[in-house]
Amino acid sequence: MSIQANYTRKYREKMLADSYRPGYHFTAPDGNAHPGDPNGAFFADGRYHLMYLYYHDETDSYHWGHMSSLDLLHWRHHPDALTDREGDRGCFSGGAFVDEDGTAYLTFWKFASVNGKDNGGIAIAKSPPPYDVWERMEPIAIEGSKERWGTMDLEIGGQIEHISCADPSNIWKTDGWYYMQTGNLVVLNNFGREENSEEKYRGDWTDLFRSRDLLHWEYVHRFYKNPHLAIDYPDATEDDMCPTILPLPDMPSGGKLTDKWLQTFIAHNKGGQYYIGTIENETYIPTEHGRFSWKDNTCFAPEAMLDNQNRHICWFWLRDNIQNEYQDREWSGVYSFPRVFWYDNGLKMAPAKELDKLQYNGQTFTLGVIAENTPISVKNGASFRLQAVIRTQNDNIVGFRVRANTAGTEFTDILVDKHNGKLIMDTTNSGKEGCPCREEAPFVLKDGEELVLDLFVDRSVIEVYANNRQAICRRGYPTDPADAVHVYAVTNGSVDFGTVEVWEMMETNMY
Repeated sequence: MSIQANYTRKYREKMLADSYRPGYHFTAPDGNAHPGDPNGAFFADGRYHLMYLYYHDETDSYHWGHMSSLDLLHWRHHPDALTDREGDRGCFSGGAFVDEDGTAYLTFWKFASVNGKDNGGIAIAKSPPPYDVWERMEPIAIEGSKERWGTMDLEIGGQIEHISCADPSNIWKTDGWYYMQTGNLVVLNNFGREENSEEKYRGDWTDLFRSRDLLHWEYVHRFYKNPHLAIDYPDATEDDMCPTILPLPDMPSGGKLTDKWLQTFIAHNKGGQYYIGTIENETYIPTEHGRFSWKDNTCFAPEAMLDNQNRHICWFWLRDNIQNEYQDREWSGVYSFPRVFWYDNGLKMAPAKELDKLQYNGQTFTLGVIAENTPISVKNGASFRLQAVIRTQNDNIVGFRVRANTAGTEFTDILVDKHNGKLIMDTTNSGKEGCPCREEAPFVLKDGEELVLDLFVDRSVIEVYANNRQAICRRGYPTDPADAVHVYAVTNGSVDFGTVEVWEMMETNMY
């Protein structure tokens, strides 16, 4: 065996032995995926394609790694889709689009060329099936300002307007026009952060561009304006980056696409969030808003796509990694399990149904009515899925404690506070690494409604869905992972937990 093959085998074995490295949540196969945004997701020619942003240390640049899958579980490596070019620093985030002829297009935020060819901005690459070789389209689609990378200055109505030229969305097509929006962080940083800044540059917004041929793009106008309809709408400090906009189906799978468009995006300071609205006269009109992070910004950079079943599928980068993870552990970059969105009197969400295929060694626990924390003898407390239907009474706090150690000093709590209308994930006792905190998402149980929890644990990753309308995903790092395998049903009063189903989960990452 060659020296290189020996090194590769030793690396794989080191990854397999790392008790924090997830088994069935997508994890970058190599490289320093920080920033590690999911990018360029699309379905074509029978496969799901997913790109991951990572830092290429040999060239001091940022690449898009490329993977594809038949089942959203097992991923095949492709050559990097986007790399550094002519000595530049590569690219940051963007989206994907597949045209009627099967050609796929990647939109991305390009670094400036070192040879002076362009100032950077929004670029596009294309590829026919099998999508292994990506050709950069020339010239650059939208060139930015030389003075401020990520912005462009455009004369409109006799005055200079500052236009966003960063983090392009996916492309969509309507009435023969191709459309694309651009993220506003750099414009906000330069022109919207001061108290006396012009109101039009403050807060979250995006700019809209269009093209007839995907080569020549023209500015249209501001794509949307924050309607400030409720107290939780983004404030003036929040940007809109990594946007993806796609229609919502009316069912999780096999449904019809509605006229409601879901815009997922991030504010860098407050994490993932969304708007729901309609597109009228080339303008997005948001009517609903929600978040995927409520305490910090660890649920980050959503990337969404539609498949051939009209499923609206989304991944998130989980930023609550260990400090110096790549330097100390030689890996970095974890995504949430693919989440499916649909619309039914509000945004609904659930893990992709492919998750069911990973279940084995099922266990059934008939807990019935309990009045105190009760242990559940789960076979593998480091990797499992738990489903429960709980008949809540009064305003009890109910849920589950996972990754608990024998001494009871470390654990993660997943709770529902019916009285205060909260779904809670509390990692303050999960260990010192990562970003321990108590995250609380709005979640209201209706009178007489049963609580339906779908909870899955994957070593350092914990996800929970409540009644298909709220979810939290975080990471936790027990000090002694081998001991932190105990599970409890948690309540502060007499509650009927009924029957709880638990399964072990098969790993899908190669290592």
